[in-house]
Order: sequence, then structure tokens, then C-alpha cells
Amino acid sequence: MSDKPFAPTGAPANGAAAPSLNILTQYVKDLSFENPGAPNSLRGRNQSPNIGINVNVGANPIGDKEYDVTLTLSAKAGEDKEVLFNVELVYGGVFRIDGFPQEHMLPVLFIECPRLLFPFARQILADATRNGGFPPLMLDPIDFGQMFQQKMAEEQAKSKIQVS
Repeated sequence: MSDKPFAPTGAPANGAAAPSLNILTQYVKDLSFENPGAPNSLRGRNQSPNIGINVNVGANPIGDKEYDVTLTLSAKAGEDKEVLFNVELVYGGVFRIDGFPQEHMLPVLFIECPRLLFPFARQILADATRNGGFPPLMLDPIDFGQMFQQKMAEEQAKSKIQVS
């Protein structure tokens, strides 16, 4: 027999609680759909419109171990100067995050939490564009890890410029 204390699979053997990430609630904070040229904007087209997509992630503590994470998705479609549609969604979730080392908190908040919210937000955007008379806008998966690394590099570059 071993003298080591028993720990369930995934739990640290030293008795510390295993890190946990729980979604307590999800919600639509803001949803806007504009179809300024309707009904003319709904006519058939020879080519697909240009679509610009923006993504942003925000996180704020709301308790000792609870965080409000928001995923903002916006898409604007148009041809030349004509706007076909403009849709914006701010989709949020309240997460309970416990047991993670401090150095892992930013990646959890800005990579894992939005990764969990994204499929729901994607569906809401698809439904909004379809209900607006257009084909559903099906966003490609987003690499939140790459977004986070890019943001951290930008912040590091800003701090170097400010120090100089």
C-alpha cells in the first residue's frame, strides 16, 4: 500500500481543491440589428457583400470568485457606400472561477470564458441576420488564444513607448 494520500482523478494530491470554471448564467446585454435600406436591400445580388466583423472581450470581477465576461460581436455588410445591415451583440456570462493560480487568471478570463460563450453568441447573430431578411451570418470559429496574445503584445509595446 502507498503512504500517499488518495486524490480523485484530476484533483491535486496535496489536498488543494482542483481548479474549477463554472458558468453561473448567460445573458444578452445588448442586441441591435439595422437594415436601413429595406426593402430594397433585400433584393437579389450578383455578388456577396463585403462584411466587416469586429470582436472584443471584456471581463470584470463582480465578487470574490465571480467574473462578468462579455463578448462583443459586430458585423457590418455593404456594397460601396450602401449599408445592407449592421448587427451588434454584447453577450455576457457570469463565471465562478476558483483554484487557478493568479498567473492563469487572464488567460482563463480572456480565452476560455469567451470560447464557452461564442457558440451561443454566434447563433444569436445568425438568427438576427436571418430574421432581418438575409442569409444567416455564420461566423467562423474565433481563436481567442491568438487574440489574447496579440492584445498582450500590443499592451507590452504601449508600455515600452510610455516608459521611453
